[in-house]
Amino acid sequence: MENINLILARNLKQIREQRKLSLDKVAEMSGISKTMLGQIERGESNPSIATVWKIANGLKISFTALIHEPQSDATVLMKEDIKVLREDGGRVRIYPHFSFEEGRRFEMYMMEMDEKSSLSAEPHIEGAEEFITVYEGEVTIRVGEVEHKLRQGDSIRFKADLPHGYDHSGAGSNKLSMVIHYSK
Repeated sequence: MENINLILARNLKQIREQRKLSLDKVAEMSGISKTMLGQIERGESNPSIATVWKIANGLKISFTALIHEPQSDATVLMKEDIKVLREDGGRVRIYPHFSFEEGRRFEMYMMEMDEKSSLSAEPHIEGAEEFITVYEGEVTIRVGEVEHKLRQGDSIRFKADLPHGYDHSGAGSNKLSMVIHYSK
């Protein structure tokens, strides 16, 4: 992990430049001297938490906006590097692609199912929804007491705060894309 002072330096400079603010203006907004702000932006200072809070409050941004390492423009996941979750004796394989993160209220998975396999899921938290697209094969998705049979190219959105499940309903294997969205 990169040094927190360098992350702070980069984030402060980027935010200031995006807003087209001079160091003088940020000093006026935050109550932190222009000299100190310049040192922080160059990574030459080890500011106190109180100083970082003053800068955040002055810029009207969250504290974490200044100290969290920004995400890269792209994240590549190779299938062989993903820890596979196995159900139904290994006949259902779930690949967690992108996990839930604060600020991003969803997670993404790929699921492979062998013939005659099934997966039952407990209700997720209130307000959760699943978005499924079938890329290969056939699947029957149970939501509460209702069954929906989907084939390659079909998609479904359903309230995932209900009991639900997946039953392989065709020949061969199937592949599904799954996005779970959390409203809260």
